[in-house]
Amino acid sequence: MTGPSADAVLRRRTPELGPVIDAHAHLGPYSLFFIPDNGAEAMIRVMDRCGVTRTLLSSHLAIQLDARAGNEMTADAVGRYPDRLSGYLVVNPWQDPVAELEHWAGDPRFAGIKVHPSLHDYRITGPRYRPVWEYAAATGSPVLTHTTTHHHCDDPGLLEEVARQHPDVTFLAGHTGLTRDGFDDAIEVARRTPNVVLELCGSFMHGDEITRMVGAVGSGQVVFGSDMPFIDQRMSLGRVLFADLSEADRAAVLGGTMARLLAGRHQR
Repeated sequence: MTGPSADAVLRRRTPELGPVIDAHAHLGPYSLFFIPDNGAEAMIRVMDRCGVTRTLLSSHLAIQLDARAGNEMTADAVGRYPDRLSGYLVVNPWQDPVAELEHWAGDPRFAGIKVHPSLHDYRITGPRYRPVWEYAAATGSPVLTHTTTHHHCDDPGLLEEVARQHPDVTFLAGHTGLTRDGFDDAIEVARRTPNVVLELCGSFMHGDEITRMVGAVGSGQVVFGSDMPFIDQRMSLGRVLFADLSEADRAAVLGGTMARLLAGRHQR
């Protein structure tokens, strides 16, 4: 499959594409390996170079160790850059989900919810997540969940089960199943389940796969994400810019679809 020429891509300007929204990023250090430039200021500098309008993020502390302290870190960063950053409220199923949701309910710094079933070793179908789905339905908040094909906690098939039970909640399938065969699984889930949206970050993602996903489910079910600072936002953005998409589909993937999802939020 051949895409646009390099010259054609370099002539593109993000204002012509509309808002560019990175739907999947993180904040702060990670315990398992060193990540340079992991603070909000460094990420804003990269966003400025890339022409990214807004980035949605969750802190590594929140997803790894301490949801409350990590969510406070996220809220502080968003509070300092409210025009450029939005937060995902991380809910750890082992750390009182109801209390965490109630503590941050209505806080405008959080635009969605983040769950990581495989990291927390708790199946996405488990009852401890029920308050999350209820809160998301009540507020119109999108839920970003990690997905890993064949994993006992967050295989795309398990996400389909939850999404069918909660058709009024929008689920972003983080990493679209993560691996090459995971892409196949997640695409089929999204085809069958319209409230599942494919999110594009990951080490195995490339332009041809993005083109295939948009062709299979439409650009209204695909959103750009980078996993910054795990993965460079510049490289992640380039995958979408070089993908063989119509300009309308490219604009939707880069920001239009996510903007529509965020516009559906409301207060309880």
